[in-house]
Amino acid sequence: MATDQIVTRSAPPGERPEAVEPKRASASRLPSLTGLRFPAALAVFLHHSFLPIPPLRLLADDGTADRLAGWFTQAGGLGVSFFFVLSGFVLTWSAREKDTAKAFWRRRYVKIYPMYVVTWALAVSLFAMYYTSVGVAIANLFMVQVWWPEYMTNFSVNAPSWSLAVEAVFYLAFPMLLAAFRRIDTRHLKYWITGAIAAVVATPALAYALFPSSPGIPSGHESSVSQYWFSYVLPPVRMVDFALGILVALAVKHGRWRNIGMVWSSLLLAGSYVLTFHVPYLYGQRAVMIVPIVLLIAAAATADVEGRASLFRNRTMVWLGEVSFAFYLLHYIVLCSLRWALGEDQMFSTTTTIAMLVGAALASVLMSWGLYAWIENPLVRRYSRSRRAGIN
Repeated sequence: MATDQIVTRSAPPGERPEAVEPKRASASRLPSLTGLRFPAALAVFLHHSFLPIPPLRLLADDGTADRLAGWFTQAGGLGVSFFFVLSGFVLTWSAREKDTAKAFWRRRYVKIYPMYVVTWALAVSLFAMYYTSVGVAIANLFMVQVWWPEYMTNFSVNAPSWSLAVEAVFYLAFPMLLAAFRRIDTRHLKYWITGAIAAVVATPALAYALFPSSPGIPSGHESSVSQYWFSYVLPPVRMVDFALGILVALAVKHGRWRNIGMVWSSLLLAGSYVLTFHVPYLYGQRAVMIVPIVLLIAAAATADVEGRASLFRNRTMVWLGEVSFAFYLLHYIVLCSLRWALGEDQMFSTTTTIAMLVGAALASVLMSWGLYAWIENPLVRRYSRSRRAGIN
């Protein structure tokens, strides 16, 4: 790409990180970040697998179900926040200097919407038609289900698709955001990053202060529907996560980022996840984990550009990352279909449930491979380039 291709090299404490030219990785391809997409998607899978709600629950009520639900209660928030920040980072990293908004929007549309429609149709035909109104189904189809505080609308049809409806707003705003953020003096990026993090941390406080505390969300966590919607779902609020990814990518590219490495970033993320169990629910959704998420994404990008070792750059992880978008959209359909096929009332032991969930995960991966190979990748190759303008 035409912008500065600069990253930071780790420096001893007290010294400013050294800006270096990338040597071993393409400036626009970051395989470790591709590889990291699958663990993030798997976190969302685990969250949904143990949600104590009738369309998903498989475990008998012997205490184990509640413990597992507790362990993974914030895994969905972790995965979604990771994807939102990652999206801003990767789009900025791969942005082309002479790109147009129209060309960018075309690529995003071809990449996202056909798969969204296919999985929407699968969910409607397999189970959602039985309890979803036509109006709500159409709202989902046109990606507007996230704009009003109704839990059963926000997460209707294919529940994970709400985040794609939010991402669609990010994509519409990205050309303008990137143009504005590129005007920031690189020496001041740290202040903007700090401000964005502060805004993320302040969001739950605003939600608790401004919105009523009832009615509660169906999963039983300590949050009302309107508080949860404002803090976790509303696109302008989640835009801060996306903007943070843009700002961090610019800081890394211009040598204004202090890299602490993937090991320390991962340890901090694990520690922050444990901390989510000890703070109010909405703080655990994203505020507690946002800094380690940012650190890990920046560290993985730096590892790729500097040619450092990375567990997520191998062929298997990159392949899993490539099919992770399809996996993210398919896994809930697989889980709901499994519960539907087994009957609503029958519950299972821990061993049987885990075996079925492993099977569901593997089935989701295989189906995702098919959708990636037969729909996503061919459509992107065929239609992301404008034949008239010759623009990718």
